[in-house]
Amino acid sequence: MTAQKRKPGPAVKLLIDNLWWNNPVFIQVLGICSTLAVTNNLGNTLIMTLGVSFATAFSSATLSAMNKAIPAKVRMIVQVLVISFFVIIIDIVLRAYLPEVSRSLGPYVGLIITNCIIMGRAEAFARANPPLLSLWDGLTSGLGYMAVLVAIALVRELFGFGTILGMRVLGQSWTPWTIMIMAPSAFFLLAMAMWGLKSLQVRMKGGKK
Repeated sequence: MTAQKRKPGPAVKLLIDNLWWNNPVFIQVLGICSTLAVTNNLGNTLIMTLGVSFATAFSSATLSAMNKAIPAKVRMIVQVLVISFFVIIIDIVLRAYLPEVSRSLGPYVGLIITNCIIMGRAEAFARANPPLLSLWDGLTSGLGYMAVLVAIALVRELFGFGTILGMRVLGQSWTPWTIMIMAPSAFFLLAMAMWGLKSLQVRMKGGKK
């Protein structure tokens, strides 16, 4: 008699879903404005996506803990206020400790408030689950978002500037690809990533049958 295959726990399942099967970028197509805004520089992308991960995780946990105390009529307003609180913390920390990055990102830090991933996880998950699991869901959703944007930023900075995190990699003789530092390249790369990754998912699902 063969041993029954052990199913993953909820934390592991959330991690796998948010990083791969239900990725917020290439499956849900959320938060893609950031792809256009910051992905021509890997350093800025890392800071931005870490900020989104932090805001998503702690907003979800806070809203989950407050869920029963929030009247239905003002739920959306309270969600925006809670998200704004954590985004303001991110902005203050960046201004205090990374002023150059703060100036480089400019208004895009504040626009984290409008990121669909944060509100989406608050509505879809945090309302119906406990705070700790909601924290983990928010964090892993942010990491799924980070993985895609960091991959795009790596390609754009490498071929657009010949550098990675500002350090020259391709040598002085490298001729930068101007298209890579222009906004349309972000969407072309995102489209190719979505096509490739979703095609891989279809093959993987077919292999499970």
